[in-house]
Amino acid sequence: MTSGTDEAASPPGAGTRRAARPDGRRHPWRAFRRWQHRRPFGAGLALALGGAEILLTQRASVSVILTAGADSLAGYVLPIIMTVCGLLIVFNPRQRLFYSVIGVLASLASWVTSNLGGFFIGMLLGLAGSSLAFGWLPDRPRRRRRLRRRGRRTEEAA
Repeated sequence: MTSGTDEAASPPGAGTRRAARPDGRRHPWRAFRRWQHRRPFGAGLALALGGAEILLTQRASVSVILTAGADSLAGYVLPIIMTVCGLLIVFNPRQRLFYSVIGVLASLASWVTSNLGGFFIGMLLGLAGSSLAFGWLPDRPRRRRRLRRRGRRTEEAA
């Protein structure tokens, strides 16, 4: 038995909440999670993965593309546009509406230009990610007017 120590006197579940590091910094995973939840992370990731999947399904070499012309070049440009739009949605969420519209158009155009949209998977990922980014709204605090109105209604009803 130790006498006079606080560790022995504390209950077993008391220390479950984690504090900041001794040097005052926060845990990097928590900082990432907080950053991730303030933006349409999943939507941008889906759009970028859709573009990457379409890009990986392309089999032609660059020399074949240059001799074939602009039609085959679009098969590489559209997935790159999708991937860049997905990254921009994550890193610049204020412009997500513009990037999501461009992402939807590039995803739909990939149906014609690149192996049926990366065999459907890339196109569907791009469409889902763009749609989620278009519909995402940042968290906003409630207006005080609504709270006041609700407070008045409850007072009148009582």
